[in-house]
Amino acid sequence: MDTPSNVKILTDGKENYCAGLISCTISKSIHLQTGVSVKYAPDKTKCWYVLRASYNREKRAYDYLTNVGIEAFLPMHTVVKTEKGRRKHQIVPLLPNIIFVYSSSEEIDKYVKHTPELSFLSYYYNHFKTIANGLNPPLTIEYGEMMNFINVLSIGNKHVKLVTSAKCKYKTGDKVIVVAGPFKGVVGRVARYSGQQRVIVELSGLCSVATAYIPSALIKTLV
Repeated sequence: MDTPSNVKILTDGKENYCAGLISCTISKSIHLQTGVSVKYAPDKTKCWYVLRASYNREKRAYDYLTNVGIEAFLPMHTVVKTEKGRRKHQIVPLLPNIIFVYSSSEEIDKYVKHTPELSFLSYYYNHFKTIANGLNPPLTIEYGEMMNFINVLSIGNKHVKLVTSAKCKYKTGDKVIVVAGPFKGVVGRVARYSGQQRVIVELSGLCSVATAYIPSALIKTLV
């Protein structure tokens, strides 16, 4: 799925409306080059959980959780729909029904299982793993991987797109880092997409995002 032209990033309980793909004005708590956020400081007791909100209630879940002090991330984008011959702009989630929450297992369990106001919220399960009881555990995203993903979505380039692996022609399996330019600090794999060389950032078990065109001189292979 290609991302439409405008995106609103919801972070730290604030909203940022921006022209371009992702953002032209980002909350000051996010560092555009490293993806490090004061709000999302590393914490060994927390994980990035992927949650599912039924019936398009992602924003409702986001508002509730951030209002009680839980850290969450919800990227939104603007789509253009035609109704009765007129073009209408609508702001909708970039990943329908999905919200990212940075929390401890005990805390997130309380909100997912024992909070009536969030009865529509559930875990997004990892179908590639099983635990002792033979069930799939909730999907969690490693901290560095999530910060890398947020970094790409916070750069503000209209050519950044959500992509599927089937449409990407990977050059090698090596991980690379962008060492200069607007995408400096982004880590991913080099691939050709839409006829251009880009760096693909994967969010394990969920989705992939392609940067805009990046020349080879700005890419370094990670050992």
